[in-house]
This record gives sequence, C-alpha cells and structure tokens, in this order.
Amino acid sequence: MTDNPPTKNTEADQEKWKEKGVAMRAFFYIFGTHVFAGFIWLLFYLGQHAQK
Repeated sequence: MTDNPPTKNTEADQEKWKEKGVAMRAFFYIFGTHVFAGFIWLLFYLGQHAQK
C-alpha cells in the first residue's frame, strides 16, 4: 500500500496545460519579435545619424 492516493490526470487538466503552453509560447514569440524589430530600428536610426 502507498500513502499517496493516485493522481488523476484527466483530459481537462492536460488541455489546460496545453493552453498555458501555447499562450506562453505566443507571448515569447511576440516579445522576441518586438525586441528584434527594436534592434533593427535602432540600427537604422544610428546609421541615419552617423557622421558621414
């Protein structure tokens, strides 16, 4: 006998876990894209204001 009762891993729990994963992945992709776009914008800004 074990002291711990068996855990129920229902489909609803798995679905919630997947939804959280998708939301987190979307957040990081959107955040990363904005950081990359900001870096590109900074390069153009610095290039435009460079001493020529």
